Amino acid sequence: MTNKITTTWLGNMKFESTNPSGQNLFIDAGEENGGNNEGYRPKALMLSGLAGCAGLDVASLIKKMKLDVNSFKIEIEADLTEEHPKYYDKVSMDFHFYGDNLDEKKLQKTVDLSAEKYCGVLEMFRQFAEVSINSFLHKK
Repeated sequence: MTNKITTTWLGNMKFESTNPSGQNLFIDAGEENGGNNEGYRPKALMLSGLAGCAGLDVASLIKKMKLDVNSFKIEIEADLTEEHPKYYDKVSMDFHFYGDNLDEKKLQKTVDLSAEKYCGVLEMFRQFAEVSINSFLHKK
């Protein structure tokens, strides 16, 4: 399968990028870099792509396994290298699950399956970054 996107310059530092979903997004630099703060930052967008990929996996597995989860979120912190070209060299992903009847073992399995088998974006990140993954369960 091949994905194709088109990213068009809209002037100054702003771009519009297509997506196979039909939903477009805007990319822009912050004011400190000559932009108008009217879009996503490219490197941060990579982290959203990572969280989205893993999140879709976990949500699908929660559904398939019929697990009782009120909600979950993924928090990512990533460190950029000092030298140009700056890239993420350390990435920490924290999965936070909320609910009254959380099955710790099965929820950990959903995270492990995403990390080890399904999430292609995570596998791409592993090519250039040290990735750590943690799970936290919260009674709600």
